[in-house]
Amino acid sequence: MTVPGGRTPVPRHVAIIMDGNGRWAHARGLPRSAGHRKGVEALRTAVRAAGEMGIGYLTIFSFSSENWSRPPAEVSFLLDLLRHFVRQDVAELDRENVRIRIIGERQGLAADIVALIAETEERTRANTGLTLIVAFNYGSRQEITTAARDLAIAVKEGRIAPDSITPELFGSFLATEGVPDPDLLIRTSGEQRLSNYLLWQCAYTEFVFVDEYWPDFSRETLQRAIAEYHTRERRFGGLQAQSA
Repeated sequence: MTVPGGRTPVPRHVAIIMDGNGRWAHARGLPRSAGHRKGVEALRTAVRAAGEMGIGYLTIFSFSSENWSRPPAEVSFLLDLLRHFVRQDVAELDRENVRIRIIGERQGLAADIVALIAETEERTRANTGLTLIVAFNYGSRQEITTAARDLAIAVKEGRIAPDSITPELFGSFLATEGVPDPDLLIRTSGEQRLSNYLLWQCAYTEFVFVDEYWPDFSRETLQRAIAEYHTRERRFGGLQAQSA
């Protein structure tokens, strides 16, 4: 895949861990909520840049299943930010031909949020541009556990033979079914860990860790990360480099 009008190839699928909102705010003597608000602006920038650069899939880690342990006031604020984002931004993303998928557990979420998620996915289902995948109330271990349970049920019911189970078949039970694995994962704020994010899908993903806190993420940050990605030799366990 290439940037429209240019020769520079871009990854087909980029995943991002948006980290550092709180530290960005603390460094400026601001409340954490200010960092989260600024982080939404950075998300808009990232989505716009990804679409313009010709990236096919952008997956963002917006709220993990472990984030519920944060102070209730912060959790409430983050949920309100989600509501605001959907109401304010989805119409524009729809006009820009962006398809939105939301992965993560929905059981236990507030009814209005579940309805917003369903409405967002249905509204943008037929779009053919960038696919924006939002990992919300998501944890990869839970995703894999759920997939294993569903696969076990299918075997028990006789719909699948045990000896027919392959990594590809197992992958079809994951929330990202039908989506290519990420070529590039970017994590901001200088932290270098996956934090229970896309563990199965990132088996051969290239990781780029950037020092900027998420609210400072820009088009240039994305371009630098892709430039770093292009210095890597992707072997996928073999001896010869393969193209993304």
